[in-house]
Amino acid sequence: MTTDPRPHQVHVAIVTGASRGLGLALAHGLASRGTRLVIDARGADALQVARRALAVHTDVVAVAGSITEPAHRRALIAAATSLGGLDLLVNNAGVLGPSPLPPLATYPLDAYRHVLEVGAVAPLALTQLALPLLRARGGALINMTSDAAVEGYEGWGGYGSAKAALEQLSRILAAEESGIRVWWTDPGDLRTTMHQEAFPGEDISDRPLPETAVPGFLHLLDQRPASGRIRVAELVGANA
Repeated sequence: MTTDPRPHQVHVAIVTGASRGLGLALAHGLASRGTRLVIDARGADALQVARRALAVHTDVVAVAGSITEPAHRRALIAAATSLGGLDLLVNNAGVLGPSPLPPLATYPLDAYRHVLEVGAVAPLALTQLALPLLRARGGALINMTSDAAVEGYEGWGGYGSAKAALEQLSRILAAEESGIRVWWTDPGDLRTTMHQEAFPGEDISDRPLPETAVPGFLHLLDQRPASGRIRVAELVGANA
């Protein structure tokens, strides 16, 4: 793995979908290092709870709304600019789709379009707005992906399609944007609300908590390897 020897501190980061789960855990990991944060989520109340907890450690701007809305995306970029620029964009927000997971033969097409909009189109749209700021600071882009992007799991056609599209977008961005790092990161199965929705009624307590993945992400930011697909579990092991 080729790493960047230059020190690179993350002064300002945008983390989408940061009111719970992996997004919130990663925001706490960044906040513990003093990174100023812009966080978003659709639920305003949960987002404010997250903001108050994070604000103990750093400056935080919380912007409630959906990343599918152009005005909301512009507000996120404006908030980052108000904090001094942007070093890191984490496209973490996403939706599972219908639960229980339907087969593609009966997958509701309106729901499929929405999953693709949230999981692939909106992250690209936000990235387009963020690129001038990231280029100016030699920053980094993390697109959260999944093994569902590369494996043929029954029922995961909607979510997996969105993640597959996001992976290919990331691959091409990495080729086109040589001045920044572009990582598409697979955090593995975690004990999150979304994962529970994928397996309604099942016990998922054997999955690790989202916080266990955070050291891997921080190791990634410290080492700054070349752009590419990253399995976070391997970085957690390297940082153990």
